Amino acid sequence: MSYRIVIKGVTQPAEPADGARVLVDRLWPRDRSREALALDDWYRDASPSPALHRQWRQGEISDGVFAVRYRGELRDHPERLVPLMRQVRQRGALTLLTAEREPESSPLPILRDWLLFVLCEEDASDIEPASPPCYAHELGDGRRS
Repeated sequence: MSYRIVIKGVTQPAEPADGARVLVDRLWPRDRSREALALDDWYRDASPSPALHRQWRQGEISDGVFAVRYRGELRDHPERLVPLMRQVRQRGALTLLTAEREPESSPLPILRDWLLFVLCEEDASDIEPASPPCYAHELGDGRRS
């Protein structure tokens, strides 16, 4: 199955194709009302930890190190992705919102890519049988019960 997950800034207008609109910043954007953002949800738990985000913004770690560590946080806490996965599966599309001026330079592209990866992994595991076929109806000598 293919999923549509896009990234937008909070200043960009809502569109019908947005699907579920979820703000994924730890802090609420200044001078913005929930109605003005046309939000379905505000979900902070999928954003980077405050310490990691601070290190990245202050230039203590590179973009590459930040990406690796953020993916590690997402991998170590898969439960944080469940609400976002549920939204995209129910609505068919998900728009991740941020107050960052340049959304593509925010952590959201990493989150989007990780969400798509996890969704595809989960879908692939649904295709393969979870266990071998059950032969309980056959007796040990090959006769059917």
